[in-house]
Amino acid sequence: MGRRRPGGPTLEEVAVRAGVGRGTVSRVINNAAGVKASTRRAVQRAVEELGYVPNLAARSLAGRRADAVALVLTEPDWRQFAEPFFSEIVRSLGDALADTGMQLLLTLVRSDAERQRFLEYARGGRVDGALLVSVHAGDPLPDMLAEARLPTVMLGRRSGEEHVSYVDADNVGGARSAVAHLLERGRREIATITGPLDMYVAQCRLRGYREAMATAGQGSERSWVAESDFTQESGRRAMVELLERHPEIDGVLAASDTTAVGALQALRAAGRRVPEDVAVIGFDDFPLAEQTEPRLTTVRQPLEEIGRAMIRLLLEEMEEPAVAWRHVILRTELVVRESS
Repeated sequence: MGRRRPGGPTLEEVAVRAGVGRGTVSRVINNAAGVKASTRRAVQRAVEELGYVPNLAARSLAGRRADAVALVLTEPDWRQFAEPFFSEIVRSLGDALADTGMQLLLTLVRSDAERQRFLEYARGGRVDGALLVSVHAGDPLPDMLAEARLPTVMLGRRSGEEHVSYVDADNVGGARSAVAHLLERGRREIATITGPLDMYVAQCRLRGYREAMATAGQGSERSWVAESDFTQESGRRAMVELLERHPEIDGVLAASDTTAVGALQALRAAGRRVPEDVAVIGFDDFPLAEQTEPRLTTVRQPLEEIGRAMIRLLLEEMEEPAVAWRHVILRTELVVRESS
């Protein structure tokens, strides 16, 4: 990864002078994140003392670096890309990558043909790593990329036995805290609107709901659960379905803020007041949650922190492949507003 003019000092010599590894010098020269300030200063001092001048073209050729990262959206339903989650996570990852000098390339992979096409694209050295978003259970793409030895980090995971590196939020704990809040407010007839249950994130939020209900000695029979696909319209339909089954509902946990907005619409149409008759809690804490009437109580996912953690893991894997997959789970926070 880079020598400068003929006869001048090499990257290896800079590393020796600074007392660090070659990969660390490369990251400092590339202005990559995740390097301690003291280490960065030591490398910069060695560069100045030796008069090292990086040759960007030679570095790219020698290291086969594309200076690009693929953001791969694997959601098969194109309508999902209109949901706030995708714009928020793209912004978060773009911000986290901004200081590295690397490009973020957006690609959609939704079929077997597109998986194979992306795999060949990645094998051709056109990207240095991949960030996977919205991966459903059984999707083979993470395993395909791992076998190709392409550094890969997922947002979320496919199951509890995931063996590819990922960053996730504490979805079980977040849902548990939301239901506990409803119980503390005196609600007892509590339902939940899940996300698509072929996604582990939706399974975890359902599990948190059930754990909190069981701890309180409350039942959580299947009839109190309605599935959505994280969209507003599916949340509306699910809420209508739950009201038909259980007119006595006085609380509901929705698996996303967008789904919760649909639930609010259905409750309003049915003449139910929020929160007087039915308390509603969402999940995500998008700006949308501040714009509903009433404003939405929700579980905050730390998307900025998730983005930074994903980029950090990916850069580390690109520089020095780890022996083990790395799994990071970040805390959630209940944000209480008027809907509960």
